[in-house]
Amino acid sequence: MSNARPVNPILKQVLELGPPIAFFVIYMRIRDETYTIGGTEYSGFIVATVAFVPILLVAMGVLWALTREISRMQVFTAFMVIFFGALTAWFNDERFFKMKTTLVYGFFAVILGIGLLRGKSYLQYVLADVLPMREEGWMILTKRLTLAFTALAVANEIIWRTMSTDLWVKIETFGFPIALFVFLWLQFAALQSYLETEEDSDTST
Repeated sequence: MSNARPVNPILKQVLELGPPIAFFVIYMRIRDETYTIGGTEYSGFIVATVAFVPILLVAMGVLWALTREISRMQVFTAFMVIFFGALTAWFNDERFFKMKTTLVYGFFAVILGIGLLRGKSYLQYVLADVLPMREEGWMILTKRLTLAFTALAVANEIIWRTMSTDLWVKIETFGFPIALFVFLWLQFAALQSYLETEEDSDTST
């Protein structure tokens, strides 16, 4: 059984979405500034990236204290932020942090793809308790989400390599999450016929 504690859903959303929005706000305020630290000049983007790390960790710490639960996806994302944030600061090169998004989406696509090759839906293992759905539906959703993560990874590579940092920050903060949310909403709407009802559960027992 899960030891998760109930928490106000609005507060939970604030803790989950607050850090990237804070990064966006900090970057927009200091993007044109240059800071000299230890004799090295750092752009506003680098400073905002470094500031993002403790903000994310504090938010995750508060979320864990309230719920006693942190998902593996959140832990992985936090690790990637810390690792690539450190590389960004150490090498004073914003490209490391921008590549992080490609690797996160790519990792999810690869993991889901491996499950598909084994004839399994790893999404089902993670979400079956909160979203009862027949196995066929899970396989369809997993295939589509694998393609979606792949598309987001490719899109991120194209965007950060060909467009301005300002545009990348806006798309990273708002564009990708909104696109993923809309995609998932459309999928859940399209897969309604695969959802299991209480009647389905009763007849299967």
